[in-house]
Amino acid sequence: MPDKDINASQGDAVKGGLLRRFLDTPPDNTVKTLVIAIGLCLLASMVVSAAAVSLRPLQQQNAALDKQVNILEVAGVYEPGMDVAAAFDKFEPHVLELSTGTFTDQFDPAEFDDRAAASDPELSHALDSDPASIGRQADFVTVYLLRDADGALDKVILPIYGYGLWSTLYGFIAVEEDGNTIYGLQFYEHAETPGLGAEVDNPRWKALWNGKQLRTEDGAGELAITVAKAPPPEGRDYFVDALSGATLTSRGVNNLVKFWMSERGFEPFLERVRAGEI
Repeated sequence: MPDKDINASQGDAVKGGLLRRFLDTPPDNTVKTLVIAIGLCLLASMVVSAAAVSLRPLQQQNAALDKQVNILEVAGVYEPGMDVAAAFDKFEPHVLELSTGTFTDQFDPAEFDDRAAASDPELSHALDSDPASIGRQADFVTVYLLRDADGALDKVILPIYGYGLWSTLYGFIAVEEDGNTIYGLQFYEHAETPGLGAEVDNPRWKALWNGKQLRTEDGAGELAITVAKAPPPEGRDYFVDALSGATLTSRGVNNLVKFWMSERGFEPFLERVRAGEI
């Protein structure tokens, strides 16, 4: 026992001596500076990691709420201070198979992740011709239906995305019950240039989309909707004025809208809407 006590005392003395020598080292000592810097970095990283983990559920909740608000806004039913959850309950979410334009019960709409599906090789495909610059396109997406008090279809809300100048723009387009008239367009995530490409958020520009037509001949003709500096040959009913000073962002919006409203996007579904099958 005495030998063990002596050894323990010597160990404590060594530890204490090392700590004392370290503390007594001049502040400008290179080793001391590195040890303190590394220690602070490790401590800060642990604090940040713990905060990120603890805040993740709140972040996901806020992201879901923001998505719901954007859907309400593009459908024209959002009012400040309203109960968002209650208003959103009036929308019917469905997972749509793009190639057939039909709903599938293969996935739960409340849990289906459109973005994850777009990067999943089993749920998406690579694009050879890629005007929207998205790389891969999901085979399934979540769409939202809004019906009137009598149960008749009022609007369909369709997710759209594509590359602008600096970023991928994610948004929604609302189409009337005729399957051809645009009610609104709204982007909820992008990183375009403030004051230029970011003007896609400007209410005045978003209002230009209301009433525009996707296709000629009441939907039976060619896809004609265009974002440009001058109206297309089909006329102003198919024209949205490009953003001033943001040519590439405007071109990106034009390309992504045309892509998603084409036969490669939502056209098979919109054809069923025009036929009154939804």
